Amino acid sequence: MSKPAPPVARIFASAARQPWRWLAVVVAAAALVAGCEGLQTQQRKWIFQARPSIVSVDELARLSSARDMQDVWIDHVSAASGRRIRLHGLWAPNAAPGSPVLLYLHGARRDVGGNAFRIGHMRELGFSVLAIDYRGFGASTDELPSQDGVVEDAAAAWHWLAREHAGRPRYVFGHSLGGAVAVQLAAALADAPATQRPRGVIVEGTFTSVGELFRTFKWGWLPITALITERFDSLAAVSRLSSPLLVVHGSHDSLVPSRFGRALFERATVPKRFVLVEGGTHSSTGWRGAEAYRAALRELFGVGDGA
Repeated sequence: MSKPAPPVARIFASAARQPWRWLAVVVAAAALVAGCEGLQTQQRKWIFQARPSIVSVDELARLSSARDMQDVWIDHVSAASGRRIRLHGLWAPNAAPGSPVLLYLHGARRDVGGNAFRIGHMRELGFSVLAIDYRGFGASTDELPSQDGVVEDAAAAWHWLAREHAGRPRYVFGHSLGGAVAVQLAAALADAPATQRPRGVIVEGTFTSVGELFRTFKWGWLPITALITERFDSLAAVSRLSSPLLVVHGSHDSLVPSRFGRALFERATVPKRFVLVEGGTHSSTGWRGAEAYRAALRELFGVGDGA
């Protein structure tokens, strides 16, 4: 009896039977040859899809004012890169005195300007919202983002809220990739004094890890997940949370299937709620599920519009 072919041989044999796979095999091989440093740089570009702003500071201020928001600038020194980082953010205050404050963390590709609708939605739910652009996005410092770097940026914004709005309850929200950032931030704060931890964590349309999400894509059969350095392993981090967790997902999210949100919910050991918004997609879950959001915020956190 002949011995089974080794895994690499089976991959190339499969590619020979299906010629379209040769391109993917060649790309994967080229990435391996390029070396770890080049691969790490490229995956950071693919994961974050960050784009700097071409709008002037004056134009940013005009656009923010038109949205009834204000520009904020947050400076910190990055341990990840050793550089001084300046973050641009939008502050969207709620009219209610003493409203809870929310750190809004957006996903890949779109900056805070492209998330203005979602920011406004969270304000309508009862929060005063600080939304930030990580390094590499919008008008923030033009540096290629990394997992460590964006979590540092989120932490700098978190401390800004504590300084500028002392005494007000603080929450953190993340959409898509921003949900992974939010979970990492909350896990890092899990052992901090109660006044420094989030009163609650809210994630929408997010995933368990970059590697697991990659497996759902067209080229997910490629054996390259071990090479991923920007892992964003939310499934491991969510088990360390000490703050209540609200997980929201759309039933028709084709980019990040709802089973990922369910897996995060099931792994968490804190007080928690899972809201599946029927008909919600990756981009429409927030407004489609507005009433479910309000109910969950009241039930889990005791906050929200009309609470």
